[in-house]
Amino acid sequence: MRGRSAFTGALGAETGTGDGTAGAAGAAGRLSVVRGCGGGDPLRGPVSAGPIRPRRGLDFPMPETIFSKIIRGEIPCHRVYEDEHVLAFLDIGPLSPGHTLVIPKEPAATLDQLSDDAAAAVGRVLPRLCRAVMKASGAEAYNVLQNNGQLAHQAVFHMHFHIIPRFDRSADAGLGIVWKSGKLGNGEAKALVEKIKAEL
Repeated sequence: MRGRSAFTGALGAETGTGDGTAGAAGAAGRLSVVRGCGGGDPLRGPVSAGPIRPRRGLDFPMPETIFSKIIRGEIPCHRVYEDEHVLAFLDIGPLSPGHTLVIPKEPAATLDQLSDDAAAAVGRVLPRLCRAVMKASGAEAYNVLQNNGQLAHQAVFHMHFHIIPRFDRSADAGLGIVWKSGKLGNGEAKALVEKIKAEL
């Protein structure tokens, strides 16, 4: 598959191994595995990026990424869903069977750079994709992972979500998490709430 090594290597840095080829057949109408995406759905005709544009007032560089090429159809993928604003496809180096990537077609490197319209488009389909991946893979649970910035282990700078099925606790497949809980005092909490509210 053209672009496979670059795709696997970049995403492997993000999730711990790579992102992949798993067997998640879709459910509910348009959720079907189609090899080669970006060129439209054979049942619905060409699919365009639609009218969504980056949020006004944002001035940020958007590098060319492997996802840009997938959206344009220059690199093939195993598509499970596509509409005017969102594309979802199987990870080619999965952490577990059914590992799926969900990306907006709007060019945004991180979640905070995404427009409200594009965020809403992703949010509308994400729960349905999670349900389909769960049913298709037979997973008992799943993680939704979303990294922003190099320090947060983002490797591909086009905003995206990982849907990572989780099976038996004893199995290695899935996302491994070490959660080091701290403590939040009342004074610190109040100050943080005020700062966050002021930025909304």
